[in-house]
Amino acid sequence: MSGKPATAPEDPDRPGHPDRRDRSDRPDRRDHPDQRRPHQPPEPSTLPEHPDHPNHPDHPGPPPPPKAPRPPAPRRRWSLRTRLVVSAVALIAVVGAVIGTVTSIALYSYMQGQLDRQVHEFVMRAQMPRPHDPRLPRGDLDFVAMAGQPLGAVGARIGSGGTAEAGAKLTNPTGRLPEERLTGLTKAQVAALNRLPRDGRSHTAELPGLGDYRVESAKDGSLVLGLPLADVQKTVGRLVLIEACVTAAGLAAVGLAGSAMVGIALRPLRRVAATATRVSELPLHQGDVALHVRVPASESDGRTEVGQVGAALNRMLGHVGSALAARQESETRVRRFVADASHELRTPLASIRGYAELTRRGREQPGPETRHALGRIESEAERMTGLVEDLLLLARLDSGRPLAYEPIDLSPLVVDAVSDARVAGAGHRWRLELPDEPAVVYGDAGRLHQILVNLLANARTHTPEGTTVTARVRAAAGAAAGGVGGVQLEVRDDGPGIPAELLPHVFERFARGDASRSRAAGSTGLGLAIVQAVVAAHGGTVRVGSVPGRTVFTVTLPRAAAASKACDTAGGTAPGTGR
Repeated sequence: MSGKPATAPEDPDRPGHPDRRDRSDRPDRRDHPDQRRPHQPPEPSTLPEHPDHPNHPDHPGPPPPPKAPRPPAPRRRWSLRTRLVVSAVALIAVVGAVIGTVTSIALYSYMQGQLDRQVHEFVMRAQMPRPHDPRLPRGDLDFVAMAGQPLGAVGARIGSGGTAEAGAKLTNPTGRLPEERLTGLTKAQVAALNRLPRDGRSHTAELPGLGDYRVESAKDGSLVLGLPLADVQKTVGRLVLIEACVTAAGLAAVGLAGSAMVGIALRPLRRVAATATRVSELPLHQGDVALHVRVPASESDGRTEVGQVGAALNRMLGHVGSALAARQESETRVRRFVADASHELRTPLASIRGYAELTRRGREQPGPETRHALGRIESEAERMTGLVEDLLLLARLDSGRPLAYEPIDLSPLVVDAVSDARVAGAGHRWRLELPDEPAVVYGDAGRLHQILVNLLANARTHTPEGTTVTARVRAAAGAAAGGVGGVQLEVRDDGPGIPAELLPHVFERFARGDASRSRAAGSTGLGLAIVQAVVAAHGGTVRVGSVPGRTVFTVTLPRAAAASKACDTAGGTAPGTGR
């Protein structure tokens, strides 16, 4: 940037300055006793006494800011196969649980009914008259030890007061005497028998230390007799265990078999998904696309659900293919028209420029207005000629016309392009950063030179004078196009930058950001579009990054060896031309 160098502010302490004063009368701050004293805390008497005061030494300070809540973890989505298998297993588990529960309840009720009948029969037998054994007193408990009574039976005589005073349990059916076969009940067990209703019906009683019993009282209220429920409970418990084991084994088998069956059933759907994936990987956004991918006929039968999906996808692909073919035909017509029109306009424009120059240089001296008009005609014809040349070049690149490929060192091209730009933009500062080793790429020298000219002209046109523009050539770090090492060409400036709203569209045709990118500045809006088209034709990439004070265009091209190998692999077609 041109201009007078900034002068440093005058030092008021230098001799002769008008603001300089004699400072001998000022006390030296370093000699002042208060200035040499280190910082000390205030006296204890001046500290606030209340601990909640913010200046108190024990004040805890402001509370810490609340922590931001953690975002909830994303829920893991199950696949269709998993959902189907889990749903089937869960449904079978519920059905098995219901069947097991109903079976267990039914068996328990049946066995309890049998036990109730046995209790009733024994109570009826105990009430029947029988010869008295002189060895036992009246009111005895010998009915508990009657023949046929199961082990563990209990009984008690009801006294005149309506309660049982004592009871017995059959513990030794092989004893000769009743007292050898019976064992007395405890008071707690007798109390449990007394709590049962005397209605002549069987009831469940829990006797402490003995477990659950089915107990029935005689209709005349003379005795109570009960049989243990342990056998019934053990049988039902064993049934529940068997049902649980069988259900678990069945669920495991259903899970494995269901997973295999669902996988087989979903195989056509996976084929349909594979077809859609192949279509999504096709370059549908450019070029002549032949959309021949279809779902096989076996997976497009409309009589099945998966077949309906496959048939719908085939119909959609057919419509998309027709639309792409129509788009390609329309683009081809437009490109042919642009190429033909550009080619046909070159001769009339050259004639206009020639006749205008001939008239201006003729023997007859034209007037000032005529000279101005002739100058404008030449200027506009020259601008239109450049526009026509750019359109013709883009049309040729779009049509895939081959370029003249050869190994080229980028460093001499950059030196020549920067030298030309320095002449055209003397108000800018131009710099070069070149590598020590040759940066050889495989491409068309004329088109690569045009890339440099367009990028440097873009930096010169859209930045003010005094801007520094740097052209740099270096080896690309990592990989370039095709995953091989490449060469990077950077054009960097410290101008105002590209507006953020324009940045995604800078490589589009006829893209202009502001008034500075107008036709008056000589911009057609095609320079960067040509850069992108030429770089793509060479199998490279171009990108831009811009912030105020720094704008960088980076072109990455494959090295000569990698590009030549890619060309040989493609059957002699240069990269980017066999579209």
